[in-house]
Amino acid sequence: MSDPVTFDNVSPRFALPLLYSAQAQKEVFVNEAFALADALLHCSIEGEAAAPPASPSDGQNWLVAAGATGEWAGQDQFLACRQSGNWVFIPPRDGMRVFDISTQQQRFFFGAWRKAASPMEPVGGITVDAEARTAINDLIAALRVLGIFPSV
Repeated sequence: MSDPVTFDNVSPRFALPLLYSAQAQKEVFVNEAFALADALLHCSIEGEAAAPPASPSDGQNWLVAAGATGEWAGQDQFLACRQSGNWVFIPPRDGMRVFDISTQQQRFFFGAWRKAASPMEPVGGITVDAEARTAINDLIAALRVLGIFPSV
């Protein structure tokens, strides 16, 4: 006799709830999946903080900073998404990108959240060539951090 077929109850990447035929209260699971998809699709964050904002609005996403406190304790590096008056925490996955509204910059997750630092501008004088090379190298390094240029 063959083994019974088993199904996962969540999707593998973001743990979106999956439905079963004849499942009771499917709308609960569908609404949960929609809420998570709403938070993750073209994700933007308000900023990074170690504690929840005083008056959060539904639909806001935040990056939980190290040493999180209050309702965010133990959720370091997770995305904190405000949904229906509650915080939903989504663990980051390698390759995840978010747009940080506070810094107007993309962040990229690969083991940890990364963002590019601005390269120094060459300022002139007799060392322009050396400074220009350093600025170009810094720019290339920043683009590699963001995954735009491949690592060597």
